[in-house]
Amino acid sequence: MGGPDGAGGRPRLSTRSSPCGRLAAVAADEVLGLVDDEGADAGSAPRWRVRRDNLRHRATAVLLRDPAGRVYVHRRTEDKDVYPDAHDCWAGGCVLAGEDPDAAAVRELAEELGVSGVELTPLWVAPYADDTTRYVSHTYAAVWDGPVVHQPSEVASGGWMTVAELRAHLADPDWPFVPDGRVGIERWLAGLDG
Repeated sequence: MGGPDGAGGRPRLSTRSSPCGRLAAVAADEVLGLVDDEGADAGSAPRWRVRRDNLRHRATAVLLRDPAGRVYVHRRTEDKDVYPDAHDCWAGGCVLAGEDPDAAAVRELAEELGVSGVELTPLWVAPYADDTTRYVSHTYAAVWDGPVVHQPSEVASGGWMTVAELRAHLADPDWPFVPDGRVGIERWLAGLDG
């Protein structure tokens, strides 16, 4: 596994060559790839069943930064199926059955924040589990200096924060932040400190 700079032997990825387009299926009917306790492929299930039964699946997360080092932080919409109306600094989502996680990360970054044509640097692959969701996260970072365009069904608002501002917000118990995103950003911040 690499650190926050993407070290670890995996090449940088480009969002210029995404083979995936947006699926026409309703999100609840999307079929997601499942994984077992070791992270190996273990079949597939529709998203509604993955959510209902808290089945382990693959997901992606991309940390977006600008050239000055600020982090893009957004607030999820009130009707998100997991962690609604909470802040997050990761753009990402579920990996569809048969979809490569790298391609899913490219797709999700373009869908949620309107960002494409940037290099994605792999950070780590790690499991996450709580009472709401269980998945193996394929995590990346990207640098972007263009406009950010929110997907209205997923992102209510957002803006750039310095690392110091983000740390201060994370320390505020009254600032709602998604629990899985908190685990990821704390790992990333620890890499900056180490």
